Amino acid sequence: MYHCHLRFYCVGRPETFEVLRTAEPLDHFTHTFTASARPEADLTREADVIFADLQGLDPTETTKELLTHMGEKAQLIVLAEEGQRAALSPCLPQLRDLWTLPMGREELSFRFLRWQEGCKLEKDHWETSHFFEETINHIPNLIWYKTKDGIHEKVNDSFCKTVRKTKEQVQGQGHAYIWDVEQDDPACIESERIVMTKEETCVSEEVIMTGEGTRLLTTYKSPLYDLDGSVMGTVGVAIDVTQERAYEREIIRKNETLETIFTTLDCGVMRHTVDGAHILSINRAALVILGYESQAELEANGFNMVAESVVEEDKEPLRQAIRSLVRPGDSVSVEYRVRHEDGEVLHITGNVKLLEENGVRFYQRFLLDSTEQKRQEHQAQLAKERYHMGLIQALSTDYNLVCFFDLETGKGTSLRINNCPYSVLDDIFAGEPQMEESVGRYIEACVYVEDREMMARAMSREKLYQDLAEKGISYANYRTLCNGEMKYFQMKAVRAGSWDQTHGVVLGLRSVDEETRSEMEKKNILENALAQANRANQAKSTFLSNMSHDIRTPMNAIIGFTTLATSHIDRRDQVEEYLKKIMASGNHLLNLINDILDMSHIESGKIHLEEKPGSLPEILQELRNIVLVDVEAKGLELHIDTKDLVNEAIYCDRLRLNQVLLNLLSNAVKYTEPGGQIQMRLTEKPGAPQGFANYEFLVKDTGIGMSREFVKKIFEPFERERNSTLSGIQGTGLGMAITKNIVDMMHGSIWVESEQGVGTQVTVSFQFRLYAEAEAAGDIPRLRGCRGLVVSDDEVFALSGVHSLKQLGIEARHVPAEEVTQRLSKGESYCVYLVDWHLADGLAAQVVQSIRERAGAEAPILALTERDWTDLLDEARRIGVTAFCGKPIILSQLRERLGLLTEEEKPSAGAQTAPLRRGRILLTEDNELNQEIAEAILTEAGFEIEIADNGKLAVEMLKASQPGYYQLVLMDVQMPVMNGYEATRAIRKLSDPALASIPIIAMTANAFEEDRREALKNGMNAHIAKPIDIDILFETLDKMLEKDDT
Repeated sequence: MYHCHLRFYCVGRPETFEVLRTAEPLDHFTHTFTASARPEADLTREADVIFADLQGLDPTETTKELLTHMGEKAQLIVLAEEGQRAALSPCLPQLRDLWTLPMGREELSFRFLRWQEGCKLEKDHWETSHFFEETINHIPNLIWYKTKDGIHEKVNDSFCKTVRKTKEQVQGQGHAYIWDVEQDDPACIESERIVMTKEETCVSEEVIMTGEGTRLLTTYKSPLYDLDGSVMGTVGVAIDVTQERAYEREIIRKNETLETIFTTLDCGVMRHTVDGAHILSINRAALVILGYESQAELEANGFNMVAESVVEEDKEPLRQAIRSLVRPGDSVSVEYRVRHEDGEVLHITGNVKLLEENGVRFYQRFLLDSTEQKRQEHQAQLAKERYHMGLIQALSTDYNLVCFFDLETGKGTSLRINNCPYSVLDDIFAGEPQMEESVGRYIEACVYVEDREMMARAMSREKLYQDLAEKGISYANYRTLCNGEMKYFQMKAVRAGSWDQTHGVVLGLRSVDEETRSEMEKKNILENALAQANRANQAKSTFLSNMSHDIRTPMNAIIGFTTLATSHIDRRDQVEEYLKKIMASGNHLLNLINDILDMSHIESGKIHLEEKPGSLPEILQELRNIVLVDVEAKGLELHIDTKDLVNEAIYCDRLRLNQVLLNLLSNAVKYTEPGGQIQMRLTEKPGAPQGFANYEFLVKDTGIGMSREFVKKIFEPFERERNSTLSGIQGTGLGMAITKNIVDMMHGSIWVESEQGVGTQVTVSFQFRLYAEAEAAGDIPRLRGCRGLVVSDDEVFALSGVHSLKQLGIEARHVPAEEVTQRLSKGESYCVYLVDWHLADGLAAQVVQSIRERAGAEAPILALTERDWTDLLDEARRIGVTAFCGKPIILSQLRERLGLLTEEEKPSAGAQTAPLRRGRILLTEDNELNQEIAEAILTEAGFEIEIADNGKLAVEMLKASQPGYYQLVLMDVQMPVMNGYEATRAIRKLSDPALASIPIIAMTANAFEEDRREALKNGMNAHIAKPIDIDILFETLDKMLEKDDT
């Protein structure tokens, strides 16, 4: 419930605290960080926690300065080298902790996590203590905790108020001192002994001797247990019923007095005619009671069956009661009120009897002033209600809510509200709730939606009246939904008071979640087993559907480009381009497969992000290559462009970013009719903090669009638009659900706009950390200050081209296609030409020919296209195109291409001759295809290769060789006869130390971290996962062989 915001201040080297900054706050905590190389007083005063890296600083001076300015409750944690510890000795008592440098990232992360957990433990303890103190100190009953010896360890405020002492005076003292008596109460001691011996709750009434007399308490005592389970004392709750008992005795005494009054005092007596017009006789007592001095005054004031002094609302009921007498001898008892001239109101209890004498009928009435009796009855009723209230409070400890309601009026009183963590019950039922309103609000706010109608009937006044009249009790079981968690509850209602006179009800709500769930588990064990099997099967189906969606797109690119490479096998450049695209798609597919096989991630439902340096241009290029086959197959136009892109190098999880964007592009291709257009734009947005950048990816198509209703639930699993247009399009409806989850994991946002028959636009926003070590694309010295011309009818693309050339130091301008010839004819000349290859009406070829005729053979003309230009290259070069460049325009790629055209760039790494390696490797592999691949790669690099088909053969070949004959062993793990682990252990046990210590590298499809650890545990020197990454293979071989040479 609590929230704790911690302000961290990091002093010293920034890199030391990177681990702290990236650490996730624990539940209920948020973090902010400030930092400086040396202590700053203002930042020190504002911090809750200070981390000081003293490396390179004066330890004593820095620590003292921080201690001087830090807040009273702030904590200081010092990171110091071993040699600095002695200087810190005087400051150690004021430090929270001292961590010794050097310290690895893992250890620093571990220590910070332990500190977080310790801090959270302190705050959790504070919350628990706070809840406990608030609870016991606001309960009107007495609460105490005693040791075995009868010493009060803790009491609540009500206890102190009752004994008229402070907690400091009470806690630590025994019974006699607290209650101001000579010795401890034997009855109290005995009851506590029974509780501790029998280990059960004891309820009793105890008479306590105090300095002010005796007090009567209804007590509930229970045992307290020590850590080892033994009884260490008692806890008690007491209700002081001294006053209630006194009220009861007073009522008895006054009733006895009233009886005496009735028998010893004269009652008012009067007689009058049946029509009530004439008073026949009246005594003095009756005149006094009615408020008159004489009979004449009573008649003159308007006597008509009843005296005029009778309270107006009581007159008619009294007349009706008198007239109800039919036969002589009939009588009726009546109660009514009279008001005297001075305003005093008296309560009258009387009897009216119809008599007949000498054939004449008349009424004889007896009157008795019962005002005092009524007052006493009212006081007694109040005392009884207070007593019942105390009992209800004590007996309803298991209930979350106890209320009293009058079924006649609907008015209620809250008797007990307990254990409502979000205070919903307090808001609804506190004070004097109205039944219909409060019950309705409770059902709407708390009751599970499927049970609301049932509970509205069960808690209605009509249903409660019916059940209580027939059975005396009413109850209903239902479900609640509190903060997203469903629990089982029970409503129980019982009669309150005399049902014949009043229709009051005590209504209670309590949690029966634990009992209900236990019972459900016992009754439904077979159904649960079946349900679990069905859920497991559904989870498997969902998992396979998810992976099918994400695997098929790159697999389609691999199959498509493989087919194209086969059909153009004699064109090396074209095949090489296809193979690069196959490699990009294969790498994307491999990363997906790695996640598929990571069963721990699948079971826990978690996929962890892995941020690494990445290039946005490369990501866009890979996406373009993957979807290009489908785009061209459907005859679509794909435009990918960037806007205000300054920072190309970022840290991101490239696989997850590709997965999001590829899904959006694939959907656009899938749901756009042939001839349609797809646009993807990357925009760098302002407003990011230092070291970060905001990016917006927009994917827009002219496809079939979606209804507004479907857009609202597009991110729900298995949801697809239902219409005839989609009937032939395959899909599971999982793609956008997967995309939304990944975007949320990356702390991004995604929203969709769509209109049926018009198209769809999806916008995704992320904030990425910048890769500071990336080299910026500078200008090109040979082209600095030269003029460049961008030819395009697309205003957005043209502005992007002009902006890019200016960033490279080239003065650029833009002209439409139809103005190029006119401009050049006027003598305008340029050193660089960028031509949009997709000009309207096929004008690109004419524009290039016109430029080449007037600019000469040396001027670079770059044709820009978002499509595969392999088949266009020969024809384009014939008409004058110098080279192609991809769209969107990526600054680094454009600079590289222009640099090559002006012979400024250094030869690419691919043009350099790879170093030739030497040595003999024993390749242990049982799969012939894997043997062929590995042998070809290693032989081409200069190694000599000998092959063993299983681990046993490898051990025998190595054992039969001379030391130094083999420089290294590449060992598969899963092999027949003897696996790789067994073979490695056998080699390490060879008697010849030189052979036993030969480097062994695991080269296996067992690709998880636990597989790597298992390989090292069994004696291998390194681990390489299949499929083989050639760069990692040669890097590992070079390290092993270099180490072996030394």
